[in-house]
Amino acid sequence: MRISRKTDYAIRTLFSLVDEYGNGPVPIRVLAERNCVPKPFLEHIVLEMKAQGWVDSVAGKKGGYFLSRDPEKITMGEVIRYFEAERLALESQQPTNFDSITHEGARRFSRMLHEIRVMTDRLMDESSLADVCHGTSTIRESYLDTVTGGLGI
Repeated sequence: MRISRKTDYAIRTLFSLVDEYGNGPVPIRVLAERNCVPKPFLEHIVLEMKAQGWVDSVAGKKGGYFLSRDPEKITMGEVIRYFEAERLALESQQPTNFDSITHEGARRFSRMLHEIRVMTDRLMDESSLADVCHGTSTIRESYLDTVTGGLGI
């Protein structure tokens, strides 16, 4: 899966805010430095995240940004879908009528790629920012057993 630089910066910043959750606002300068993001670009990104209700801000000398929702309640899926909406819209226009693919091998491979995408989407929707940030396994053993027959990948 490829993501844009903007999405990458947004996720880095959100993870920093997860680390600081409950400790008060983090100045934009600190977020930019900590995540190696150009400050002017990050200012636009945090405004978008604020509009989505993921972050809020406090103005002033001791101000900055903080998560406005519990990091357990924000999923990777919603963040990725928001920042990658344009690219995902283009991908969704790709035909999923596998019967239109004339070569049987290509049809089988296309179906498998489609299933991988569906599983990836499901995993992203089941993974909160807190899960990913804290390294909590987002894949349940039973889920892996179902997919791989218990053999691993």
